[in-house]
Amino acid sequence: MPANESLISCPYDLDESTAAAVLGTADDNLKAVEELSGCSVFVRGTRATVTGPGPRVARCVRILDELAAMARRKHEITPATVKHVAGLVTDDRPASVRGVVSGDIIARRGKVIRPKTRGQKDYVQAIDDNTIVFGLGPAGSGKTYLAMAKAVQALHAKQVSRIILTRPAVEAGEKLGFLPGTLDEKIDPYLRPLHDALRDMVDPEIIPKLMEAGVIEVAPLAYMRGRTLNDAFVILDEAQNTTAAQMKMFLTRLGFGSKMVVTGDITQVDLPGGQHSGLKVVRRILSGVDSIRFCELTSDDVVRHHIVAAIVDAYADWEDNAARGREENNR
Repeated sequence: MPANESLISCPYDLDESTAAAVLGTADDNLKAVEELSGCSVFVRGTRATVTGPGPRVARCVRILDELAAMARRKHEITPATVKHVAGLVTDDRPASVRGVVSGDIIARRGKVIRPKTRGQKDYVQAIDDNTIVFGLGPAGSGKTYLAMAKAVQALHAKQVSRIILTRPAVEAGEKLGFLPGTLDEKIDPYLRPLHDALRDMVDPEIIPKLMEAGVIEVAPLAYMRGRTLNDAFVILDEAQNTTAAQMKMFLTRLGFGSKMVVTGDITQVDLPGGQHSGLKVVRRILSGVDSIRFCELTSDDVVRHHIVAAIVDAYADWEDNAARGREENNR
């Protein structure tokens, strides 16, 4: 702490009905608040005292305010939640954390799916406002899961009559030809993540009926060729593994009354033979086109185990260093 930063203490009253949720089991949430705000928080009953440098105390109080508001709305609060809230509170933009996490998309069997970070909120809003949205980001940032939730929401609201989920069947370390079974059985592992996300949002027992009726379709990207997709919410997942030609083919399938979401991570390209990723190329081609939006999600939007965000950042640093090394060697 700089020498010119004097300590202050500020009283903070917790609401009796939400105090336990805010503080967490064994005060786990409180410890996270202290670590992330750089303040000490002493609690007796429902009265807390926040101590630290003035700006940090103000930030800590706002974090507590936001957590209390979330608790009143029955949001589950964990140390991971505290981390996301603390990250948002550092942002100078005026929108509150409550505005970010208040937009419920769908709920099933007591589980509510909603954006948990500002980046996710912007992504969901972009899907509402545009015809084609590209969600770019690392694993765990919610790009596919939230797109799936918006598709189910649109189907329930009768904004579309069907959902089409697709991804390229590109091998990541093993060849399709060596896998056992029929072609459909060989392709199934590539589509399994889409099935898994779908089962989180739609009763598993009715999914086969919806698929048989054509209301939900899960198919490899190659099956999209030659079709016009009308009145549908279409999601292309793992789009970094499309070629430029495949990406053009997919986007031109768009029909009347339809919406498309394209998701991918341009750092995880598995295309063979050094082929260029269609996801990398398309941004240069379509940036600035009306009703098409590119959304960047980052490690700040990762809502899996906290170490996943650290892994994403570590690999990004390693790749940056490797790129700089190659540039120096080429001089």
